[in-house]
Amino acid sequence: MARRRRPPRPGALTELPPLKILSQIILLQTIWYTVGTGLILFTALVAGSHFDMDLVLSWRSVRGDTTVGWMLGFVWLLNSFLGVIAILFFISRSKLVPDFALTLHFIHFIITSLYSHSIPRNWLWWGLQIASAGMMTSLGVWSCQWRELRPIAFGGSSNTQASGETVPPSDGDEEQGSGRGRGRGRGRDGAGEYEMVGMNGEIGMT
Repeated sequence: MARRRRPPRPGALTELPPLKILSQIILLQTIWYTVGTGLILFTALVAGSHFDMDLVLSWRSVRGDTTVGWMLGFVWLLNSFLGVIAILFFISRSKLVPDFALTLHFIHFIITSLYSHSIPRNWLWWGLQIASAGMMTSLGVWSCQWRELRPIAFGGSSNTQASGETVPPSDGDEEQGSGRGRGRGRGRDGAGEYEMVGMNGEIGMT
């Protein structure tokens, strides 16, 4: 006798395939690095300093004893704030936001360590990652929940106008000639009018 297969539980991998998860991670990481590089390049040009990839990928550039280090810290926080918008559009599910936000920063940790040939040893860099991941998680969950809880608008007629006034229901359909109680209406063919009377009248006997 064949065993009956259980339906997949909510949130299982069948609901979100691994290939889709991988593509979303790559997309978010690409957007995060692209926007971050653009912000750092713009800030460096405005400040009149030299731009190189060390400002983006090296943990040694994020330092607490230089103005450039603090500037990079604020730029990365701004980049994480803008990353919430990407999470809202491409993830849109609040229960998946912490996984994607932490994965993004873990990949950044690996890339930074490989680029710098050492594990980050700067307290400001670690504090920046914690603050950035916390901000992306909290704001991402809030924004996705706000989007999930928005009322769904269905099509069709409604008795409520856009101004908030309620349209009273009609007594009947004049085209079909139906009505409730006593009223007038037109026949289906439009020939003449008729009047509906109550049923409490006396019925004559023949």
